[in-house]
Order: sequence, then C-alpha cells, then structure tokens
Amino acid sequence: MISRSMLAAALSLLTVAALAQTATQPPAATPPTAAPTAPKAKSDITLAKFQKRREKAIMAADSDGDGKISLLEWEAFQAKRNVNGDAAKSFARIDSNHDGFIDRAELDAFFAKRFARLDKNGDGVLTADEMPGHKSAAKPEQ
Repeated sequence: MISRSMLAAALSLLTVAALAQTATQPPAATPPTAAPTAPKAKSDITLAKFQKRREKAIMAADSDGDGKISLLEWEAFQAKRNVNGDAAKSFARIDSNHDGFIDRAELDAFFAKRFARLDKNGDGVLTADEMPGHKSAAKPEQ
C-alpha cells in the first residue's frame, strides 16, 4: 500500500510536469474563421456602461435613499432638471411592475430597451454616430 506522503509527492510531480508542458507549448492559433475585430474607440459605450451611467444619474432622484424612486421624488427630480413633458407619464413608462416605485431592475430593463433601439447595427456597442445628439447621428423619425 502506498503511503500518503508518497502519493502526495507523486501528485506534486505530475502537477509540475503538466504545468511545465503547458508553459512550453506555443499559444493556440486563432481559427481562420474568426474575423479580427476592430478595436473599440474610446467613446464607444457598451450596454453595461450605458446602464451604469444613466442609472447613476437617475438614482439621484432617490432623495430619501431607500433605493427606489417614488412618483413624488420623480416629479421633483424632473422639475429640478427643467424637463418638459408629463413626469407622471415618463414615470409610468419606467415603472414596469406598476408598484408606484422605480427600482434599479426597472431602470436596467428600461435602458436595455433604449440601448437596443439606439444600437442601429446591433453590435452591442454604441458608437459616436449612434448616440443621440451627435452631429452624425441619424435623425429620429417623426
């Protein structure tokens, strides 16, 4: 019967041998079917970055710090920002479960839909020309 110390030594040697063999092998080549991707420009925005930026801005409306926004908080936030339009309508659009509050999950879902609408080529990244307000952005249909 093999003693535990001999078994541990044998396993150690096998591990070291496997690591040494892996370290000496050249890196695997990229398959020829994979097309090289262009590096993302500094101004390109992913969905996660898009959601994080907007969530941070909108959660500033959470004046009582409870992690959700009430209609009263939303109306005060919209007034402070001088937003035209019906605050109750915009609140209802985001409050998808109609519980009277906007939470982070609802914001994430709302901004994911908005991101998808803006991402015209569907590549998962907003480029400068896809962002609203950019001089080369497509004009919204009226």
